[in-house]
Amino acid sequence: MILAAGRGERMLPLTETRPKPLLEVGGKPLIVWQIERLVAAGFEDIVINVSHLSATLEDALTNGAAYGATIRYSREAFPLEVAGGIATALPLLGDGIVLIISADIYTDYHYAGLHSRIEAMAATSEPPHLHMVMVPNPAYHPRGDFVLTDGRLALDGENRWTFGNIALYRTSLFDDFPRGQKLKMLPHYQSWIKRGWASAELYSGPWANVGTPAELDRLDAMLRTPVR
Repeated sequence: MILAAGRGERMLPLTETRPKPLLEVGGKPLIVWQIERLVAAGFEDIVINVSHLSATLEDALTNGAAYGATIRYSREAFPLEVAGGIATALPLLGDGIVLIISADIYTDYHYAGLHSRIEAMAATSEPPHLHMVMVPNPAYHPRGDFVLTDGRLALDGENRWTFGNIALYRTSLFDDFPRGQKLKMLPHYQSWIKRGWASAELYSGPWANVGTPAELDRLDAMLRTPVR
């Protein structure tokens, strides 16, 4: 699943007429970079939640055939936040383990490496129930989000890293969540981590959470700079 329903308030005025996932870097939309990498890694069945300028996004991506994917859409009358969006899309996601990422990140993360972890999680009902990809703390978030020690996450301590908006989830985590309602994810992350349900890994390669026009311009310039 690709999370793409947000309004992109910090990206104004660019997002007044174009949904944030369709903003371009390096000659293609942010979300297309993600779709192409997912398909190359064997993730071809994709659900995208949409809300702000949803018709524009759907018209651009259609059914995903141009990318070798099958794309289905979870439509939200208004943006439902991360947890609300996932819960509302649950009928499209089915039962099992799902990879969920944000549309507004750029990364070279090797998604194919998650297949073995998906198989391991699916083979048991025991924890971990989610697996999160952490990244080095960006300048705008120096304290990070959670503590990573020996492949497990904790809420308190040193060795803190930032959640990279890439994670595997057991869909049953969302079974009791309300559908069609705004619901933030952070309190649930905190609860799941406290219970010892979350494993994690640290990824130190290229990664950017594109939040402002200046960040978009910097990433675009980087991708257009020839490698020497």
